[in-house]
Amino acid sequence: MLTIGTIVLGVNDVAAATNFWHGAIGYVPREPGDDTWVTLVPASGPGAALSLQFSETPVQDHPRIHLDLYADDQGAEVDRLVSLGAKRVDWDMYPEDPDFVVLEDPDGNRFCVIDKSPR
Repeated sequence: MLTIGTIVLGVNDVAAATNFWHGAIGYVPREPGDDTWVTLVPASGPGAALSLQFSETPVQDHPRIHLDLYADDQGAEVDRLVSLGAKRVDWDMYPEDPDFVVLEDPDGNRFCVIDKSPR
């Protein structure tokens, strides 16, 4: 049996990406990283690990894989993430009445903030 151990994002600046993702989701380095790699884990409790790997590969406008972050207060979370350095994306593939907002981290990695509030 296989399980997903770590999700890996390519980044241009591992230290800056570590700061952004720590602020965004509260993850902390599992062990000291370096300029090429760090693995972030939840500060407490279980959860998938997120590794940040130095990459010179250009970011895709329509990535084949991305993170979905669930939010009880989508608007507040989007505003908070933007204040941390995320940018809003002019996403050309929104359906009518989407339950998600597309953002990108400071390295341009796209992710979605999904509205999980009670309806």
